Amino acid sequence: MPKRTRAGALTVLAGAALAVGGTLAVPAAAAPKPPGFLAAADLPPHPSSSWTAGKVTAGVPEAVQRDLCLGVVLGGGQNTWYREFRTDLDTHARQVSVELPSADAAKSRVRKLDEDIVSCADRIEMEDPETRAAFQDHGDLRVGDGAHVYAIRTETSWGASDIRLLSLGREGSTMTVVDWGQLGGFQDAPVKAFKRTTVTAVHKLH
Repeated sequence: MPKRTRAGALTVLAGAALAVGGTLAVPAAAAPKPPGFLAAADLPPHPSSSWTAGKVTAGVPEAVQRDLCLGVVLGGGQNTWYREFRTDLDTHARQVSVELPSADAAKSRVRKLDEDIVSCADRIEMEDPETRAAFQDHGDLRVGDGAHVYAIRTETSWGASDIRLLSLGREGSTMTVVDWGQLGGFQDAPVKAFKRTTVTAVHKLH
């Protein structure tokens, strides 16, 4: 079994009274502005392929909605944006950020997501008996209102092995998740570089 080693929408009320006989015009609610996102150059360097960044997109991709580690907390998609990153080889990454109504709401959401990530390896094994999963806690980062880094390795009964780094950070009412993965094991994870990426992600939120 895995061994744990540690861790609104803005409403705009405005109306314009037109000339006599006219109507009252009420603009639609302004869409919230997305927080700042990582650039391709902010990801851990790949030894043989450069990173490419997709567009910042509103909502939550289907892959996140289905994700055992992240889907329960991030699956709703309200006031949520994401950006996909890829290389020409097997390494990929994604950032998802959520704007909550208040700092307290964001803190509560971060706490729930932390619980889901920490327990994710156990749930992966329960979901698929052919897969073994292990969890590592890489600790807190002093940036913004806090950040944390985790690693999850999965290995199937037929020998496929994947390593995933996840980080969770918050600045005020905004939370962000950075998700990096590739083929390999714990020894292949660029933890130090990923921590720098996480610090940059939190700094860029506002």
